[in-house]
Amino acid sequence: MRSHLLNDTTAERYRRTVTEGVERVAAKLATTDRPFTGVGVDALAPAIEQIDLDKPLHDTAAVLDELEDVYLRDAIYFHHPRYLAHLNCPVVIPAVLGEAVLSAVNSSLDTWDQSAGGTLIERKLIDWTNERVGFGPAADGVFTSGGSQSNLQALLLAREEVKPGPGGWQGPADHARLRIFASEVSHFSVKKSAKLLGLGQDAVISVPVDADKRMQTMALARELERCKAEGLVPMAVVATAGTTDFGSIDPLPEIAELCAQYGAWMHVDAAYGCGLLVSRRRRALLDGIERADSVTVDYHKSFFQPVSSSAILVRDGATLRHATYHAEYLNPRRMVTERIPNQVDKSLQTTRRFDALKLWMTLRTMGADGIGELFDEVCDLAQEGWRLLAADPRYDVVVEPRLSTLVYRYIPEAVTDPAEIDRANLYARKALFASGDAVVAGTKVGGRHYLKFTLLNPETTVADITAVLDLIAGHAEQYLGESLDRVAS
Repeated sequence: MRSHLLNDTTAERYRRTVTEGVERVAAKLATTDRPFTGVGVDALAPAIEQIDLDKPLHDTAAVLDELEDVYLRDAIYFHHPRYLAHLNCPVVIPAVLGEAVLSAVNSSLDTWDQSAGGTLIERKLIDWTNERVGFGPAADGVFTSGGSQSNLQALLLAREEVKPGPGGWQGPADHARLRIFASEVSHFSVKKSAKLLGLGQDAVISVPVDADKRMQTMALARELERCKAEGLVPMAVVATAGTTDFGSIDPLPEIAELCAQYGAWMHVDAAYGCGLLVSRRRRALLDGIERADSVTVDYHKSFFQPVSSSAILVRDGATLRHATYHAEYLNPRRMVTERIPNQVDKSLQTTRRFDALKLWMTLRTMGADGIGELFDEVCDLAQEGWRLLAADPRYDVVVEPRLSTLVYRYIPEAVTDPAEIDRANLYARKALFASGDAVVAGTKVGGRHYLKFTLLNPETTVADITAVLDLIAGHAEQYLGESLDRVAS
């Protein structure tokens, strides 16, 4: 069994085995003609259930053959131009190379004596991103597993940094007085974080949005004033730079002014919109982000990185002390005075992958402008898609995109019942997924069911969008025709 350990004596076996796996995946990518096979749970589950994990196959080729049947054949492939559903991007090759390197070396980024250069590479990338945001030399941050964890850590810091308000601040006993403000279309992780932090979901005040799905600053000002008048404490305002459903960007400069006026921590959830940091044409959309106290970025969304690759950034690195705990076996206090850099001092995680390497490899190969050009391409495509939808009488499109998301609804000419239209759109999405021809997402707007394109693939074309819209209309019309037949019979 020692022959399976990766070391100096098995280096050649490692090369052969990984090459065999890479060749299988490369062949799959080269021959995949649709994003999904359409397999259902009931069809796929038995194949996995019947595998006896206590009876190994002992042969890598046999394992790969089995993997073809239970995973590779039916995986959902984000690289396909008609995968248009969620915030899943196709990945760039330098990042995949980085993934291979980091998995084999297996550094853990919690302490210096487990990572050495990996620690410094991660810190360099944090500094680079902070410069792009516009933060000063006191800024810091750390890589995380994703936007939800980044938002959680940001709100933890915000809770711990609350300043005494009217009547004084009594610490944890007064947590019930804390309030977080976020737009009604902000990410669900804001409410989830409030719950995990012991504040409860009721602590999150939902602020209305305008027609462009941006937080209404006048409404935010009213809520902040009401909070103050009721003796509550405005702990944080979460501004979103790229909402999940609409790609909308809240008015960051105005929100920054209100945060300064009311003493609230300003957090910008730029998990989606962080691609603008490397855009040469759209960077101005993030003006005001430099005034935030913390920022979430997801490189695995708009930097074309494999999952996971995210970070929490803070304007004042000293605030990260709220996540610091010392253990004698790991990061004793003496290491601080010895100037030994331990990333665990900043992170909610202990053992942590060297996910920063993927971004490092990407920047050193493609450069920031190369990433930005890819993100600009999908934003341009969204504009073309919006014009297409706006001119198509079959569809109602909600808002002109700022990033690369389109939310729309099929509207049949002969049907006016909103509930029946809901059912037609739901059916169309489900039927399209089952066909495997394309994958689109869904959401609700005003209580009604809508469909969604999240365009993160520069290989997607206007022709792809047109074809998918025709497929959706066909499925919806089939449902409505069958529905009318059922009524008539």
